[in-house]
Amino acid sequence: MTPLLLAPVYTGVVQAGALVLARVDGGVRRRVQLGCSTNVDNLAAGRWDTLVSSAFVVEEPMPLPYALLLLAVLGYAEYAYGAWWAAGVFALGHAGATALVYGALRARRAGPEVRGAVDVGTSYGFHAVLGALTSVLPRGPVRTGARAGLLALGVRPLLRRERTFTDAGHLVALALGLGLAVAGDRRPPVRSLMKARITG
Repeated sequence: MTPLLLAPVYTGVVQAGALVLARVDGGVRRRVQLGCSTNVDNLAAGRWDTLVSSAFVVEEPMPLPYALLLLAVLGYAEYAYGAWWAAGVFALGHAGATALVYGALRARRAGPEVRGAVDVGTSYGFHAVLGALTSVLPRGPVRTGARAGLLALGVRPLLRRERTFTDAGHLVALALGLGLAVAGDRRPPVRSLMKARITG
């Protein structure tokens, strides 16, 4: 059995970096976060490298429940489909949602506060992987209900008056993951395929 490496390494690197940043001067921390952000100002200036750096930086150390949930979701994705699949879906959700939100903000001519906002974190990739993992659920009402429930949870923040562009990004990333799941419903997880070959 291949050891799971991606999920714990990634989660650990992000959390370790957050703990280090939490100990430095607030001004330095702010500059680092802005430099790694996929905000409109950075992307409009051609700083597309932030699509990578922003996935490894968070504004605050991750609360333990969220860190464990991130580890569990990425770990199961890696176990069920393999590290490349998990990393690919995460990257698609992170970059895809960022690009679509960026396009929407530019089209709406967002103000300076939004254009230069700190926009870092793991949540877009997490939402995409979570949506894509619905393909491992039993077919029928369970799978359909889970997808409908996730979409409802994704839409709910957008109904609030205090909604943000990050809320929209979460829904976009989730939709990308669910789209992958629906497209790949006929493809069983790698572990299931391996088990079938061993027992068949």
